[in-house]
Amino acid sequence: MFEKFNEKNTQKIPAKTVKSPIPAMPDYFSNVAEKKQFISSIFENTAVDYDRMDRILGLGNGSKYRGQALERAGLTAGMSVIDIAVGTGLVAREAARIVGDPRLVVGVDPSKGMLNSAKVPHGVRLVEGRAEAVPFSDAEFDFLSMGYALRHITDLSMAFGEFRRVVKPGARICLLEITPPESHVGKALLKAYMHVLVPAVGRLFHASVDTAKLWRYYWETIEVCAPPKDVIMTLQACGFENVHRQVIHGIFSEYQATRSHQ
Repeated sequence: MFEKFNEKNTQKIPAKTVKSPIPAMPDYFSNVAEKKQFISSIFENTAVDYDRMDRILGLGNGSKYRGQALERAGLTAGMSVIDIAVGTGLVAREAARIVGDPRLVVGVDPSKGMLNSAKVPHGVRLVEGRAEAVPFSDAEFDFLSMGYALRHITDLSMAFGEFRRVVKPGARICLLEITPPESHVGKALLKAYMHVLVPAVGRLFHASVDTAKLWRYYWETIEVCAPPKDVIMTLQACGFENVHRQVIHGIFSEYQATRSHQ
């Protein structure tokens, strides 16, 4: 059973930052309040299908890639980890394997459906909460991860401020995201994958209607999400150092950074 979210005061954020990484999307939501409601609803309704779809569409390599990304960002045995937007635990499972003790890993997510569907090793704590108001005290963790959730955050600046607050000075963070390929051919292939192949696979395996909708939404948010330069700028403005982006296979972005000691 997961722990209940407990809202708390958040850190003040410098002015030169990005607020919402996603503008209004009329087909899904028109403002921040509607976005929160849409995100909550879509993940509640797709939680039971999420892991299966990820395994199918990732050709069985999704877990391996997530673990490699965490190690590239500096996660090692014995570190304490907070995984934001833990979902069904895809990143948290790899984090627990790497650190060697599931009790060192905490997963945070606003969706009760996702938390109830999470499959994590015994000892991993699951807590209901949002990226913009992380329900933990200052400087608690050695490492922070987030997998493919930048586009779901309603206030990027506030979230990054919270990320800095809950990790220790010198702690590492790793934010995974999908970004559009630079080539027109690559963009067309990814769009076809998300718009055509994903819904077809979902129908084949009797996934819910909302599962196909979620993956279409994924593509549309990939197209309009805050560009990498704005993500990097916002991380820097919120007190992170050594901020850089590593790109794997042309579409998988790994944002890595270190919390400053100030």
